[in-house]
Amino acid sequence: MRTKLVAGNWKMNFTCAEAVAAVESFARIVAIKETTDIVVCPPYLSIGRVRELLRNTHIKLGAQDVFWKDWGAYTGQISPPMLYDCGVTYCIVGHSETRGRFGATEVEEADLGYFAETDRTVNHKIRALLYHSINPILCVGETQAEREAGRTDEVVTSQLEQGLAGIDPSELYFLVVAYEPVWAIGTGNTCSVEEAERVCSSIRGWFARKMDEDLAEQVRILYGGSVKASNSDELFNQPNIDGGLVGGASLDPGEFSRIVMSA
Repeated sequence: MRTKLVAGNWKMNFTCAEAVAAVESFARIVAIKETTDIVVCPPYLSIGRVRELLRNTHIKLGAQDVFWKDWGAYTGQISPPMLYDCGVTYCIVGHSETRGRFGATEVEEADLGYFAETDRTVNHKIRALLYHSINPILCVGETQAEREAGRTDEVVTSQLEQGLAGIDPSELYFLVVAYEPVWAIGTGNTCSVEEAERVCSSIRGWFARKMDEDLAEQVRILYGGSVKASNSDELFNQPNIDGGLVGGASLDPGEFSRIVMSA
């Protein structure tokens, strides 16, 4: 039986003081929910302070991204050993926003090249995280145009195949996959429960065909994209949806706790 997992991705929000207030409030509310794995992914600058607040709780500490080299002349980057040293046990990789694929954004189209993540760099990051015993949360998902063209399964499969290329299945038992349709991120639009379950089931089927049937049964698959308390209960009760990667709703301790409690 797979343990449910709910991860909160704070993105570029909260000063350290605001992060402290949010975690203190959230931790009090979900203290009794020990049957679900809970992860909080704050901005890098808040990780140290949040770690101290989570030390005596069952809530895990996550990061929003990572660079794949351990050390070196890579200005502005954060390495797996740095995250490990800070107590990080989960890390998001391949989020649509680091790939330059936004559901809703104020970034001008001419500037989207700044976000240059590829399936190849995602693969580098997953390998590096696994080497340092940090659990990757691999994000996959299609844009609105890709969905309208009937390419959802093709896009998701390609992201899985290239993101996990060359990695032995025995190394992936602690991998988490998050299906996040890009058109539902930050837009308020939510994929129908039936379609979310279909895609997550398809992802599990891919692991069974291409990797290992036992791994397919063990890997946790989350849904992300405008998850909120009003829809989380139905989403999380689907047989192939093992929890959620929550964006904006995770910034509200009360809302996020209600989502966690529904898992």
